[in-house]
Amino acid sequence: MTRTSLITGASSGLGAEYARRLARRGDRLVLVARDRERLADLAAQLERAGAPEVEVLAADLAAANGVGSVCARLTAPARPVDLLVNSAGFGLPLDFERNDIEDEARHLRLHVEVPMRLMHAALPGMLERRSGMILNIASASAVMPRSTYGAVKSWQVQFSRWASGAYRGRGVTVTAVCPGYTHTDFHARLGLPRGEEGISDWLWLEAPRVVEESLRDAERGKAVSVPSKRYKAIWTVSQLAPSGVMARLAARGR
Repeated sequence: MTRTSLITGASSGLGAEYARRLARRGDRLVLVARDRERLADLAAQLERAGAPEVEVLAADLAAANGVGSVCARLTAPARPVDLLVNSAGFGLPLDFERNDIEDEARHLRLHVEVPMRLMHAALPGMLERRSGMILNIASASAVMPRSTYGAVKSWQVQFSRWASGAYRGRGVTVTAVCPGYTHTDFHARLGLPRGEEGISDWLWLEAPRVVEESLRDAERGKAVSVPSKRYKAIWTVSQLAPSGVMARLAARGR
């Protein structure tokens, strides 16, 4: 049976990579992002590649009406969504005291309130059908003291772990995906061209691998997916090391 997948942040980064992978799988897609033109371009590419159906939903998730339009799509009874990928997000400099507080508030809303609202909209239908999957794209930063970015990603992981235990027995899996540094345009949007992020080459992952491993982990019902052996090791060490040590390590790169 053909599944329908809704992906936020679909116009770039890991969101776009999930769209490409799920299109190859044969899913119907609902692509969500602010930029309608970029979404339309991606939709055309996916349709040429054989995606059975691609729906474009332009919405600013930092605004209440944008979140409302996506919630309305998630709750449409005649067009059920089988997979929700919460991938929308952005980064800020680590100097919290220098950042604009309204940017920080928007950052908090997009990484915490928005996925919470979208999950709350999607879950009733999934539970009624006893079938569904939710991926929250978090980060390896969730176990590292890394300004407000690590904090919001930690919330995504902890809530996903709870939701996984609460809903797995009722047919719905919830997985927090925690990649490390991944080659996408995420850092370029922070004004950091590739190669100038201050990160060693061995720490970088490729987006297709992250997506492939996370989808496999989600199918297995894992509450947390940490792609690659190197980041699994970092994840384990990060939970055991003193917070001061991890804060110094996490301050490297941008």
